[in-house]
Amino acid sequence: MSSILTNNSSMVALETLRNINRNLETVQSEISTGKKISTAKDNAAIWAVSTVMSTDVASFKAITDSLNLGSSTVGTARSAAEKVTETLQDIKTLIVQAQGENVDRAKYQTDIAEKISLIEGYVSAAQFNGLNLINGSSTEDVNVLSSLDRSSSGSVSASYISVARQDLSVANTGSAAVFGAGANADQTIIASGVNSGSATTVAANNTLSVEIASVADGQSYRIMLDDTATNNSLGQRTFEYVASASDSAESVAANLANQISNFFAATGETNYSVSRSGADVVFTNNTASALALTATARTGGTAGVSSGGLGNLATIDVTTTDGAAAALTTIEGLLNTAIDAAAAFGSSQNRITGQSEFVQTLIDSMTTGIGSLTDTDMEAASAKLQALQVQQQLGVQALSIANQAPQTLLSLFR
Repeated sequence: MSSILTNNSSMVALETLRNINRNLETVQSEISTGKKISTAKDNAAIWAVSTVMSTDVASFKAITDSLNLGSSTVGTARSAAEKVTETLQDIKTLIVQAQGENVDRAKYQTDIAEKISLIEGYVSAAQFNGLNLINGSSTEDVNVLSSLDRSSSGSVSASYISVARQDLSVANTGSAAVFGAGANADQTIIASGVNSGSATTVAANNTLSVEIASVADGQSYRIMLDDTATNNSLGQRTFEYVASASDSAESVAANLANQISNFFAATGETNYSVSRSGADVVFTNNTASALALTATARTGGTAGVSSGGLGNLATIDVTTTDGAAAALTTIEGLLNTAIDAAAAFGSSQNRITGQSEFVQTLIDSMTTGIGSLTDTDMEAASAKLQALQVQQQLGVQALSIANQAPQTLLSLFR
């Protein structure tokens, strides 16, 4: 039955054309925006996931800035610590040169003072954006934001890389040791037979042990070596140590042995050597002539208080023979402090750099994942666009034909 009131063919053609136009509009939107899911109505679940991931990507980009700032701050401290180490090595060279008997030690002391001033400058200038990690102003670790950790429940927590500060300050907060004046009447502080107050002979090609027999706060120990009457390669040298309440016989022996060993190493002394065995300081005479050794102990001394950082630089005094020898042990400890600081900063900077590279890789991976969820497949969209355009043209043609169908009814009334 034909009707001029209801044109079923036209309605079918019109609905088909509407669907084609809707699909065409969607494809054109995908092509123009580059996204197949750009709003929640496109696909609510995928849009929600991609939006959360996009906020995480933005957060990780901010973390990259934090890591870069942290790396620059630690790198500044590391460079300064390395420069301080180099200058301390220069000071050690001056101290070694001052060990000679016929040198102008006052000039060496002046040079050392200038080097110390350089170190002060390095330490005070080693700041980045106002943060100085080596001037001893604080002992608190510096936390560098390194990551955001999202759990399966959706909660987010921040992770940090802790960078330990290193004290390379030159301010002297310590005090020098004061050698005791009290008599060691019972001869027990240093084992009897050596602690006689007079020279004991280290026989040619032989060894002699000086035993630290007892230790107490303020007990003072002195060992003098003298070969002026024989080889005269060593001269007359004195080494001292004042014990504190925390010292043991072994630590006193170790300190004295280290002082003497450092002196032998710095001066290239090979005629004699020293080692430690338990609480004994063991001397070896490698020559054919005797070495005179005088061991003395006293009570009533005051142990030195070590400065923080590089404060013990203030105690270096090479203007005397004994001071020059003692400076060798001091500079070794300070060098180790600076070397440890530079190494610690280097390790921290490597960790920060590695984390920064990982975060950038993570950003790339997350961006790729978001793209795979939301980005338009341009090849497929192009093909679909061409097909829909043809369908649109055919739909318009079909609708036109359907609209002309009632015209044929007029022939029935002619």
